[in-house]
Amino acid sequence: MNFYVVIIGTEILNNRREDKHFKFVQAELAKYSHEIFASFIIKDEKELIRKTYELIKSDPHAILFSFGGIGSTPDDLTREIAAEVFTSHPLVRHKKFESDIIERFGEEAYPHRIHMSDLPKDASLLQNPINNMSGFSLENRFFFVPGFPNMAHPMIANAIEKYFATSKEKFRLTLIAHTSENTLIHIMKLVPSDVELSSLPMFVNNKAMVELSLSGYKKTQVDHFFSLFEKELEALGITYSFIDQ
Repeated sequence: MNFYVVIIGTEILNNRREDKHFKFVQAELAKYSHEIFASFIIKDEKELIRKTYELIKSDPHAILFSFGGIGSTPDDLTREIAAEVFTSHPLVRHKKFESDIIERFGEEAYPHRIHMSDLPKDASLLQNPINNMSGFSLENRFFFVPGFPNMAHPMIANAIEKYFATSKEKFRLTLIAHTSENTLIHIMKLVPSDVELSSLPMFVNNKAMVELSLSGYKKTQVDHFFSLFEKELEALGITYSFIDQ
């Protein structure tokens, strides 16, 4: 599963609001040993939103959490674009959501608020614990919620717990070596793609150092390739130390 986060909000990019979604999703996924695969903060711009969604849809392993743009004002574009990209059908009126809007707002549901119930075909509602103005999901893997954290976060937390609570243990080994990362590139090239490699160069007292980390779901595999770095460092007489993750 590749978890994508899309945060739609011009007000975040122009510094009128601070993003609170990325760290929330990161923490919720970590409860089940999952990680964010990619995150986007984008403007309320139709073509940009469409292209971002199309990129995510092209990944057969994609899980999407999209924040913002599902209201009834002219800059709320998410519902229409999600319908276009993920269903290839126009918006359709969701009768249950329509009823919820009328129940809450009465005559003030018209002429604008009622359009929040125009959703992509076959959308399922996500319960909003604050005011019952729902988010929605498609295929139980594309989730669309408001930009307000107090509304959005319970919806996403419930979705993660309901659909993605099954976790796999991930193993990580990390060391800091008193050398530049250039010393170890030839070993890095031996690490297969299913083992995650992270090499972070740093300078301490004007001396080059590198933090090297390997992680993966097969402990024996991670151990094996990590040992190659240890052996190389020892052969070169380079000191290193381990970091607990």
